[in-house]
Amino acid sequence: MKVLVTGGAGYIGSHVVLALCEEGNNVVVLDDLSTGNREAVDKRALFIQGSTLNQDDLSKGLNGVDAVVHLAAFKAAGESMIYPEKYSHNNITGTITLLNAMVNHTVNKFIFSSTAAVYGYPQYLPLDENHPLEPINYYGFTKLEIERILKWYGELKGLRFAALRYFNAAGYDPQGRITSLENNPENLIPTAMEVASNRREKMEVFGDDFDTADGTGVRDYIHVTDLASAHVKAIEYLNENANLTVNLATGESHSVFDVINLAKEISGQDIPFDIVDRRPGDPAELYAGTNQAFESLNWEAEYSDLKTLLETTWKVYQ
Repeated sequence: MKVLVTGGAGYIGSHVVLALCEEGNNVVVLDDLSTGNREAVDKRALFIQGSTLNQDDLSKGLNGVDAVVHLAAFKAAGESMIYPEKYSHNNITGTITLLNAMVNHTVNKFIFSSTAAVYGYPQYLPLDENHPLEPINYYGFTKLEIERILKWYGELKGLRFAALRYFNAAGYDPQGRITSLENNPENLIPTAMEVASNRREKMEVFGDDFDTADGTGVRDYIHVTDLASAHVKAIEYLNENANLTVNLATGESHSVFDVINLAKEISGQDIPFDIVDRRPGDPAELYAGTNQAFESLNWEAEYSDLKTLLETTWKVYQ
């Protein structure tokens, strides 16, 4: 099968490309390298430097393609609240431009990188796919709008889509085949590893007064290799089935201090931090159920225990 991966030079994208290549697929990567790294792209894939906003680039990327995996979104929730126009243009307009090009090239399978941010504050835990959709940041809004657009394209244009709602992606390829670091990471695990490897002096912990066991926020972390395998399975699913919207998570949760303490142990380094104010919109706990992903895709996390998440990340940061 020939698969186009937009954003395939990014952190998650490069792992998805690796997984697709390992399954024998013919992979094309379209990435403008605004946040991705060319060296992270598997050499078996054809690389096109270009944008989902450019019709000529899309025509090159979609030539002969059977399915599209769309990962070319901006994802910083805080930034989206400051620059909504940037997120509207890239995330919403870019996706619509891609979908229209797919229609023109008669490509009807679409794997969409969505997010747990579509849910907003949890009204119950664990979160499942039936939870109300009330995003509390503009990034989450852009993803929810695209999910709604996909449903219309499914009804009107015969698009088959899988919207995969990620929780907190972390880790690196366990076999060490991807070693490109994220550019300016904002998530907890890479930030802790930047401190442990002396790339930054210290880190910030956003609040220690949550109603949790140790006062810090609790989250559901999923290994990027497990995410990648779910994308492969989602393409296989769409070969035989119609549309799917599903959480990709582990159902387990860890606090900020859990992560920092184990990162210290694995790295053998101190990880100094400052306690600062909570960030607006941060819930005390956020984790998901995984039943639907298992039932629909026959998928479950294999590498997402906290020790493996941190060990595979530390190997790259060393």
